[in-house]
Amino acid sequence: MSTSQSQREYQYIIRIAGTDLEGTLKINQALTKIHGVGTTLANTILHKANINPNTRTGYITETEKQKIEDIIHNPTKHGIPPYQLNRQKDPETGENKHQTGPDLTLQLKTDIDQMKNLKTWRGFRHAYGLRVRGQHTRTTGRRGKAMGVKKKAAIAAKREALT
Repeated sequence: MSTSQSQREYQYIIRIAGTDLEGTLKINQALTKIHGVGTTLANTILHKANINPNTRTGYITETEKQKIEDIIHNPTKHGIPPYQLNRQKDPETGENKHQTGPDLTLQLKTDIDQMKNLKTWRGFRHAYGLRVRGQHTRTTGRRGKAMGVKKKAAIAAKREALT
């Protein structure tokens, strides 16, 4: 531990963007615990805020915390490229946005409900609980459905009961 870290006060839990982060984790790993922030975006945020990614979260100062929150809430203002945002060309406004936490969860639910109401292919797949992104379903995704072996056993039992 360096002398600059020992002079700072250590915090075990830090709240950034509405999420409690552990102070023992490195800051780049801790930022990924925020819903809507991945590893690439976390590293870009730390680069824009001039924070060492190997710093432990417990040693982050209040000004560094404010910088991180400001970049998370206004990423385009700080020069983060649009391909790292999770809401590019929003259908309602047409601008690039980045949402985190419960806002992202609510937005995903409304998008899925809209697909269901418009009766798109993806909407049907969501409604019936099937794979949406083109995965194979012949051998996988059999949760809650009858298996072939069980059907054969049931048919054999019915034949024996009839004879």
